[in-house]
Amino acid sequence: MRRGDALPPVVRPVMQEKISLYAEAGGDHNPLHFDAEFAAGTHFRRIVAHGMLVLAYVSEMMGEAFGRSWLESGRLNVHFRAPVYPGDTVSTFGEVVEMSDDNGAVRVKCAVGCRTQGGDEVINGEAWVTMPGVYGEIE
Repeated sequence: MRRGDALPPVVRPVMQEKISLYAEAGGDHNPLHFDAEFAAGTHFRRIVAHGMLVLAYVSEMMGEAFGRSWLESGRLNVHFRAPVYPGDTVSTFGEVVEMSDDNGAVRVKCAVGCRTQGGDEVINGEAWVTMPGVYGEIE
């Protein structure tokens, strides 16, 4: 892994069934996520996916790129920029922007985010992960 390397994108359709399953699993029964009549009365004007559902795809990308190191040490700091609606397809993006020594391991900082099929950036921010190895050998 080197500075400037792109991370493997994750592309996922976001369907109402997945939104409903996420609501059930997480206990978030806000009608904004499943009641079209309620959602029509909000500034979104229609049902929206949970932000954390979409963020999970960014975490999936990091897991694919960094494996167990992501699970053990990963951190995210992101901003939710725009809603994702049922029927959208989202694609994650990421790039290694910095690498440094971290007490004998390598700390990797990435710029990360997610876009809809129309190119709207719905999430952006940074992720950090610490990997075993010697900084000079990995970069």
